[in-house]
Amino acid sequence: MNTSAHQRPLIAIDWGTTSLRGARLGPAGQVLESRDFPRGILTVPTGQFEAVFHELFGNWMQDPDALCLISGMAGSRQGWQEAPYCPCPAGFAELGQHLLWLKPGRIALVPGLRCLGTDAQHTPDVMRGEEVQIFGALHLAGRDNATLVLPGTHSKWAQVQGGRVTDFQTFMTGEVFALMSQHSILGKTLDLTGAFDEAAFFQGLDQSQQPGSVLHHLFAVRTLGLFDRLSAAQLHSFLSGLLIGEELRTQTVNAGSGPVILIGSNTLTRRYSLALQHLGFACQSHGAEATWAGLFALASAC
Repeated sequence: MNTSAHQRPLIAIDWGTTSLRGARLGPAGQVLESRDFPRGILTVPTGQFEAVFHELFGNWMQDPDALCLISGMAGSRQGWQEAPYCPCPAGFAELGQHLLWLKPGRIALVPGLRCLGTDAQHTPDVMRGEEVQIFGALHLAGRDNATLVLPGTHSKWAQVQGGRVTDFQTFMTGEVFALMSQHSILGKTLDLTGAFDEAAFFQGLDQSQQPGSVLHHLFAVRTLGLFDRLSAAQLHSFLSGLLIGEELRTQTVNAGSGPVILIGSNTLTRRYSLALQHLGFACQSHGAEATWAGLFALASAC
């Protein structure tokens, strides 16, 4: 994008599965106004995405020079229109080349990334929306090389070299926690309303680093409660530490690339920060600002 395009008013949209948020950004990337709605793609009837967009953000687009970039699941097969994934390694330049323009020069979908695993089957992995957060966090941190972690329902670990995502992996940590705590026999022993217990969390984290299968370690959630070694209020923190620890156990962090960058809500980044520091890794955290920084930087670079 040339200099004049960079100075155009930017409407940044993050349209996920369950939520929709947008920001009107100023010439330096500052948030001038933001809006949040419970209007994720699952709530939008087929063929109604454009109508919902204009209902919620139409007044922002009245400026004839406004540019809108939309990241997240709006570009999925179930979204506004499918934007084919951009293959890794990929940076701002590659993402810009793969933008799917819904209205040329005005509204575009950010494509998301795909990569092939290093296993024998070269199993594919994908992300939508997280790529914008990754580049935004790198921009905020002033770094081109990093290991980044995006905790969530489907946690992502990404490796960036020279400003390009070279590889990433997805872990269903958050979803497994929800299933185990709400829909399994383990849930009968947990008190999910209890406060986060740091000691129990570290106990689960340490348990995950011991030899053996996580399928065996999970049963400790039941037995530690059964024999009153942990209370019902402590057990959910133990389970959280156990599952996050299993995720971390499989990862190699390149200490030479600087602190691990965490991106997400305060609740989740705090737990991952505690876990990483407990295992000897430095880290830093970013929140929602990473999305807006990433979309602004993409608009400036494409």
